[in-house]
Amino acid sequence: MNQLASLEMNPIILTETILKGVHMSEWNDRPVLIAREGQLAGQRWTIENDEFVIGRGNDADMVLPERQVSRHHVRLVREGDRYILHAIGKNGTHVNGKVVNGTVVLRDGDQIQVALCVTLMFVGTEATLPLQWEAPVVASGLGLNEELRTVVLSGRELDPPLSLAQFRLIKLLFDADGAVVNRQAIIDTVWPGTDGIGVSEQAIDALVRRLRDRLLELDEHNYVVTVRGHGFRLDNAPN
Repeated sequence: MNQLASLEMNPIILTETILKGVHMSEWNDRPVLIAREGQLAGQRWTIENDEFVIGRGNDADMVLPERQVSRHHVRLVREGDRYILHAIGKNGTHVNGKVVNGTVVLRDGDQIQVALCVTLMFVGTEATLPLQWEAPVVASGLGLNEELRTVVLSGRELDPPLSLAQFRLIKLLFDADGAVVNRQAIIDTVWPGTDGIGVSEQAIDALVRRLRDRLLELDEHNYVVTVRGHGFRLDNAPN
């Protein structure tokens, strides 16, 4: 059995001994959408046609069950070797955290948020499709896989995955490598482009609490430490 057939049969249970990625030219010459958040998280759709509709309607190419999603919420249109996203839903469409009013050219790795309840990753035709698990970046007890937006604690993957805001926060702390991260840095990373407008101290504290609760599902160690008057740091050295 070749590696591609093996990946098709076992899309989740994969090991480091398998290829770290399959180039799209080996898999398909069309881009792929991967659901990262929402009721269909983990599923993949190949964009076979030059026009691809995402929405709640049964006639959509990707049918999303969330009630916040419009019948036709997003339309992807191929123009040459590019794909253009048309935002046509009522409850908003964001790409990489920025609201789309009209159209935007999609690039490999773009994160598409549909009505703020579904997150899709766009994998372009020149990309390497993450069809299997890659060894996460690990520093002591907690490890991250940024591409798949997964967290590993004590050798176990946190499931379901963190929300986008929670992952942005834990990655910011992880990259700081134990240094204190102040609240302004959190705002700039978690809520980019807002300049802090509408982001209260309570919102940051609530996000930290939710992140701690998620990490406690797998490990009782307190990874996110409050440094009073300064901010937060990651304690990635569990006993």
